[in-house]
Amino acid sequence: MQYRELGNTGLKISEIGMGCEGFSEDEYKNTRRLFDAAEELGINFFDLYASDPKLRSSVGQALTGIREKFIIQAHLCSVWKHGQYKRSRKIEEVREGFEEMMSLLQTDYLDIGMIHYCDSVKDWEEILDGPVMAYALELKKRGVIHHIGLSSHNPEVALRAVKSGLIEVLMFSINPCYDLQPASEDVEELWNEENYQNPLVNMNPQRQELYETCQALGVGITVMKAFGGGDLLDASLSPAGKALTPNQCIHYALTRPAAVSVLVGAHSVEQLRTSASYEDAPESEKDYAEAFADFPNISWEGHCMYCSHCAPCPKKLDVASIMKFLNLAVAQGEVPETVREHYELLGHYAGECIQCGACETRCPFNVSIIENMRQAKEIFGK
Repeated sequence: MQYRELGNTGLKISEIGMGCEGFSEDEYKNTRRLFDAAEELGINFFDLYASDPKLRSSVGQALTGIREKFIIQAHLCSVWKHGQYKRSRKIEEVREGFEEMMSLLQTDYLDIGMIHYCDSVKDWEEILDGPVMAYALELKKRGVIHHIGLSSHNPEVALRAVKSGLIEVLMFSINPCYDLQPASEDVEELWNEENYQNPLVNMNPQRQELYETCQALGVGITVMKAFGGGDLLDASLSPAGKALTPNQCIHYALTRPAAVSVLVGAHSVEQLRTSASYEDAPESEKDYAEAFADFPNISWEGHCMYCSHCAPCPKKLDVASIMKFLNLAVAQGEVPETVREHYELLGHYAGECIQCGACETRCPFNVSIIENMRQAKEIFGK
């Protein structure tokens, strides 16, 4: 298992994380099986958005004696009322639900306290200026939560949140179909078949800006819905009209700027092992570029996907990394110091490009790499 730094938090989490969708199955006995498998596989990170008290209690029992081996991302504002899940901003319900969760988990702290499911600008503004954020900050000051996060499907809202400086971790839905969709306050629009009827071209610029802003500000992204709820793995359900493999979906998500861990929904130990096998898969099984280029209704023409098909470069340029740093600088309108430092560490720079064009002949998306290298040299000075 590979581990990555989660933004500026100082936490090192596994590239494959565990969602909580399958915990309640087999009368909650599946929780123990999944945690045992996660420990064996080296998975040290999981998300808990579910508010079902029985599920939370099963997690607490599974963590007995091994709490320190796992980094917990759990949600404020996800509460249990009248026998069902509810998202709440009522501070009395939020406090009560959080305290109950901590008791059931049998822990006195959370690594990440995730403000749950914010997809509208109005909702974010009410969170920011109201008692929910004040409560999250209070919990952080007391050491009950170590870092504050936010979960969202809307890039406009997420951008506002990360730019506030209060959000250290963003849980966001990333996959190659959602990334083409414009911002919406209705999460159902991401699944709406009508939105995929006409050809879609290139990543939504607001989503690209979000990922690059998170990278520049040191906000780590934990990824949800990398498989689109499983739809992307089934050609008959996929909006792209063609199935992808779990490895391709995971690799796509992990090659986005600031993305650190993919939280996979596993309903069985076998499914969790399948996702974790990404770590040992050959590059050919992770490669998504050719599959994307063959999608009938989607095109990334001219957009760098960081797939590294341009390699090898005769001058040993890491073209994909240079493109990432270039995009970060362009998005910020300046060269942030951290971006400049990472560029300096590359060892070979855009100015060394001899314009042979070999990279462009291999690019599945017809990116103007030579022009981008010229621009990178101009911006970075070498």
